[in-house]
Amino acid sequence: MHIPRFLKKWILSCIVITVFPVLLSAMDKTYEIPIIVVKYFPVKGDLIDISVTGDWGKSLSFTQQKVDSISNRLVDVLGNASRYRAYKNSSAKPGVHYTVLKTYEYYEPLPTIVSGKRKVPMTDYVSIVKKINGQEWIEKNGVKEIWVWGYDGGKVGLWESNMAGPYGDVSNSDRDSNDLPLFSSTYTLYHYNYQRGLSEAMEDHMHQIEAVLNSVDGRDTTDEKNWASLLFWGKYVGSDISHKIIVPHCGWAHYPPNAVKDYDWKNQSYVESDIEDWQPDGTGKKVRMNSDRWNSSSIDWFTLWMQSLPGVGHQLSYKGEPLNNWWMFIGDYDGAKKAGERLVKKK
Repeated sequence: MHIPRFLKKWILSCIVITVFPVLLSAMDKTYEIPIIVVKYFPVKGDLIDISVTGDWGKSLSFTQQKVDSISNRLVDVLGNASRYRAYKNSSAKPGVHYTVLKTYEYYEPLPTIVSGKRKVPMTDYVSIVKKINGQEWIEKNGVKEIWVWGYDGGKVGLWESNMAGPYGDVSNSDRDSNDLPLFSSTYTLYHYNYQRGLSEAMEDHMHQIEAVLNSVDGRDTTDEKNWASLLFWGKYVGSDISHKIIVPHCGWAHYPPNAVKDYDWKNQSYVESDIEDWQPDGTGKKVRMNSDRWNSSSIDWFTLWMQSLPGVGHQLSYKGEPLNNWWMFIGDYDGAKKAGERLVKKK
């Protein structure tokens, strides 16, 4: 049957407008992450009360400035770190984009609860979320993360990251289902310590990414002896049950490709690593590198690692099937879980 040219063009335009964006939406999408920042400053006059914090007694104004500076830098650094191979492509788009919707500031100690598992009280995250009316922020305003600024100092227990939602708690915590209010949407709470800096705050996010990707990839339900065969932990990280680097692929937060111990970010020993050209089948080009590649800096290491995750515009595949944009699991965890997505794109 002959189809007029104008009709062919109309059909093609319909395909481009309706089908093509659907196919590419998850792969080329930058996921928005609205956040709420909550700060706890127990004060004694113009100073932070060191009897409460245990190790921080500087002025309130200095502490406020430090917290604001790190929070602002963290928003920018995390967005930049989600740009797939930006070290090769200056126009790379971010996988996630953070926006602060609201900031709360309290001049009182962190709320705590007595925990039989710990020598010190545990931070009461339920009270914090209720205090800021978290349910409205999360369910009506789409908030996906809550950033809590406080302290440790041997005075309180904390989790670097904690999650709650309809698909459970996948976080760098003990994954207690009762230590955060449960709402209809998933959210992650990060607890930062203003005695520390940007590196430690960024590391909290590194560990959360690792926890989520390991969960999506099935490590939580895989026999430990088979971890080395998993797509993320075995083939991307290059590790196994030991958590050490068995094959110098991309490493993880504590272990760059040449690391031999935790936090070995300044190791000058050289290895051949394919982190800049990682391919799931191991055929990526290997480059000789040591800590000079990330300036012996934990922040630069975290950035290199995140920018190597399959993100916007990647063309990676595994066993003939395309990989997902892995930032989907950080930016839209509920959507990904509801769709049954894995690290390899669902057919």
